Amino acid sequence: MSNTRPTIVLASASTRRAEILTALGLSYVVRPSHVDETRHPGEPAALLVERLARAKALAVAPARGELALAADTEVVVDGDVFGKPADRAHAATMLRRLAGREHEVVTGVAWLDGGAQAFASGVERTTVRFAPMSEQEIEWYAATDEPLDKAGGYAIQGRGALFVEGVEGNYANVVGLPVPLAMRLLRELGHDLLDWLGHGASATW
Repeated sequence: MSNTRPTIVLASASTRRAEILTALGLSYVVRPSHVDETRHPGEPAALLVERLARAKALAVAPARGELALAADTEVVVDGDVFGKPADRAHAATMLRRLAGREHEVVTGVAWLDGGAQAFASGVERTTVRFAPMSEQEIEWYAATDEPLDKAGGYAIQGRGALFVEGVEGNYANVVGLPVPLAMRLLRELGHDLLDWLGHGASATW
């Protein structure tokens, strides 16, 4: 274990992203970012998520010896970008649009090397197919409150899995952090994620 290995800073309060890093066996520090996530008029989803990921990484101001990791995930249906629902009624409206069809999950990932002040960022896309849902099922799921802090109004790793018939692409992307993309981007900055693995996971909040 090298003493010069930079500290990974997760620029997110997302428990899902933290769980992914912990499951990999990574040690990291959690430093939630606070940025304006308003979409620019007509901004495509891919540009939106990459812009926000970069803004989140920058917002946590990584110092020398730190690598900030940030991500932003959105759901796209017929060109409409679904962020997090405002309330149960909004979640139900989203679910009605998702039910019985496919949609796309788009995640932007960004790393910021605090020493070099260098960015590496990219976008991952995954197609998700939802089962048809009755109005009763929609109302039941919205009432669980699980959808309220999830892009698109569902959690594939939670009760939302009841309604996901298929996934084409990276599963972890739907959860909120496409790990293979994150590893490729980190290598662009001259680091290998494998150097952090195998030393036991821990998180500092």
